[in-house]
Amino acid sequence: MKIVITAAGSYGDVAPYTGLGARLRAAGHDVALATHDAYAPLVRTAGLEFRRLPADPRAGRPDGGPAPEASTGGRRALMRKAAAFIRELSTGVAEATTEGTELLLLSTTTAPLGRSLAEAYGIPSLELPLHPNAPTGDFAPPVGGARSLGRWGNRAVGRLSHRVVDRLYADASRELRARLGLPPATPRTLRRRGEATGRPVLHGFSEVLVPRPKDWPSGLEVVGNWWPWHAPDAQLPSFVEDFLAAGPPPVFIGFGSMAGGEGERLSALAVAALRRAKVRGVLQSGWAGLTTGPDALATDDVLTVGEVPHALLFPHMAAVVHHCGAGTTAAGLRAAVPTVPVPVTADQPFWAARLAAVGAATAPIPFRDLAAEHAADRLADALTRATADPAHRERARGAAGRLAVEDGAGAVAEAVARLTA
Repeated sequence: MKIVITAAGSYGDVAPYTGLGARLRAAGHDVALATHDAYAPLVRTAGLEFRRLPADPRAGRPDGGPAPEASTGGRRALMRKAAAFIRELSTGVAEATTEGTELLLLSTTTAPLGRSLAEAYGIPSLELPLHPNAPTGDFAPPVGGARSLGRWGNRAVGRLSHRVVDRLYADASRELRARLGLPPATPRTLRRRGEATGRPVLHGFSEVLVPRPKDWPSGLEVVGNWWPWHAPDAQLPSFVEDFLAAGPPPVFIGFGSMAGGEGERLSALAVAALRRAKVRGVLQSGWAGLTTGPDALATDDVLTVGEVPHALLFPHMAAVVHHCGAGTTAAGLRAAVPTVPVPVTADQPFWAARLAAVGAATAPIPFRDLAAEHAADRLADALTRATADPAHRERARGAAGRLAVEDGAGAVAEAVARLTA
């Protein structure tokens, strides 16, 4: 079967679908992954066909949250930026779905566009979000933070979140349907059609962190994570292996696709906190550009790395400090190491709170607090608690054991087999 996976956004929005695509390819399917140019090597290395999606993933958050690097400009400016991203994206999604495609697999970002494509080509589709996005009384929408508003309030805000997303996709959806020769239909109408049919939606996160809400309708399932692909014989770079062998387990610090342009400040803060906590560190440059550099920050006890698979690196860490994107959150838990959460925006406070709730993390430090006067001391204190308190590691190990028996990619493969039977 010819399958096209569409995924857009940051690394964490795309990388998990490489592992899923590889699993489907091993099952005998012909799999293409449509995403941004920056991830072409990642896609091809996984043995998948790469199809290009336009739009700069740094330009706007397609989930309705703010652009990663944006701290000013107001909500309206951010919404305009995200809507422009989506309109550009819609062209690429249409071009990636070539004649002969037999099944569409859709991420959260591409699902509102993919519904029209599936309709136009008369093919099935399967939505595969990486975070819970259906209204529930159990919690408020993850993109709204970690604070519960009570069961009624949570559901109301969940419905409001859907309306915001519908509005973001309205122009792009209208243009796409006209291009495909389809009758007019709003994103809300298309979403409700799918809900009415009970179409399956498989969520790629673990019930270890988010148990399936009991008030979700049938068809919405939580199946477990699918993980970024890496070669079975892959190893860490030799310079990383050498650093790990030279001393006790270090602490990882990275902010992924967050904090663009703040590398100098954050690097100095990270190194200061590591030194005060008397632990070694690994800084992952990410979009922030973390680095020890050739100046006073340079030290034999801190190493800077670029893109290194978390699955290979995290198990060697004493703790991990990160922004709590869904994928990084799961990777830290899978590695059985404690987390110091530093959430920035969107769904990150939600995942940070979930980690703390299961005891695998210290109390979250909001990213904005890293600009405070005593931020290095606060981060150093959290590092000390994460590495010295055995309770955090024991809870992380327990959660990792539960994750180890889940097979999210296998659940998707089974769903694909049912759809195509």
